[in-house]
Amino acid sequence: MDVMWLRSSALEVGVITYGARIVSVRTPDRDGTWADIALGLADLDAYRRDTGYLGACVGRYANRIGGARFTLDGVEYRIPPNEGENALHGGPGAFESAEWSTDGPDGTSLTLRHTSPDGDNGFPGTLAAAVTYTVDGPELRIEHTATTDKPTVVNLTNHTYWNLAGGGSAEDHEVQLYAGHVLPVDDRSLPTGAPIPVDGTPLDFRSPARLGARVRDGHPQLVAVQGHDHNYVVDGSPGELRAAARVVEPRSGRTLDLRTDQPGVQFYSGNMLNGSLVLRDGTAARQTDAFCLEAQGFPDAPNHPDYPSTVLRPGEEYRSRMVFTFATA
Repeated sequence: MDVMWLRSSALEVGVITYGARIVSVRTPDRDGTWADIALGLADLDAYRRDTGYLGACVGRYANRIGGARFTLDGVEYRIPPNEGENALHGGPGAFESAEWSTDGPDGTSLTLRHTSPDGDNGFPGTLAAAVTYTVDGPELRIEHTATTDKPTVVNLTNHTYWNLAGGGSAEDHEVQLYAGHVLPVDDRSLPTGAPIPVDGTPLDFRSPARLGARVRDGHPQLVAVQGHDHNYVVDGSPGELRAAARVVEPRSGRTLDLRTDQPGVQFYSGNMLNGSLVLRDGTAARQTDAFCLEAQGFPDAPNHPDYPSTVLRPGEEYRSRMVFTFATA
C-alpha cells in the first residue's frame, strides 16, 4: 500500500489514492508518546473490502438521500440504493472506492482529484472534485472543492474514525458540540423535518459529556439509530469557519478541535461497528471504539427545500472546509 505522508513537528498524516483516504494520523500525548489516533486497516485489499468508509472522502452526496431519489429543476433523478431504500454516501461504489489522481505531496500538502461523469450513480453533470489535505503544525486542514457542467447536488466530507487514546474503547472521551439544534431522524436515519432544540435531551453536548454516557439511553432518537448518528446544526453562520466540536481524551490528554464552514456536523458513535472489521493491529472494531465528526451539508437536503441548498450549478464552485487541531491538556 503506497502511503503518502504529510508531516510537521506535531502531526503525521498518511493518505492513499484509493478513496482519497486518510489511513493514519499520529500525534503525541501529554508525555510526548506518539500513537495513531485514526482507525486504519492492514493493507489495500482490506480497504477494498471495507464497508465502513474508513478515512474516505465520501460523495457525491455524503450521508443519506431518502428513497434514493431527488428532483432538481423539475427532473427526477434516481440513485442505486445501498442502505435499504436510501442512497448512503453517494450510492454503491462511489467516491470512497474511486482511484483518485495526484501529483504527490509537497511535504505538508497533498491534492487528490476525481472526475465523476455525467450520470454516475444517477447524478447529473460531470463533477470535477478535489480534496486537499494540509498539515500545518498541530492542524490538519481538509478542503473539498468541485465544479459541474450541469445543475447537480453535491455534499462532500471526510469519514475518518477517531480514537484519541490510540486504541481500545472511546467511551471515556469527553465530547462537546457547539450546536443548540439537531436534525431529528426516523429509524431509517433520515431527517424528519426542521431542526429541534437539544435542550433537555441526551443529544445535548453543549457542555462536555462522556461519549459512552448516553449512547444506550432509551430516548427515541438514540433508539432510532442505535446510538449517536445525528447531524448537528453548528452554531453561527454557514460559510464562516467556526468552532463545531471539541473532544478530550482524559488519560492521554490528547484533544481534538474541529472548525468548519459547513452548516452541520454528523456526530457518529460507530454504531455499525459490530466486530467484523479487523483493524491494522489485529483488534476487532466495535461500537464506541471510535467516533466520526463529519462536517457537511444537511442529509437529504435535495428533498427538503427548507434546508440549506446543496445544489451546484455551472459556473459555481462548491467548497467545504474542515480544520482539525490536535493538542494536549
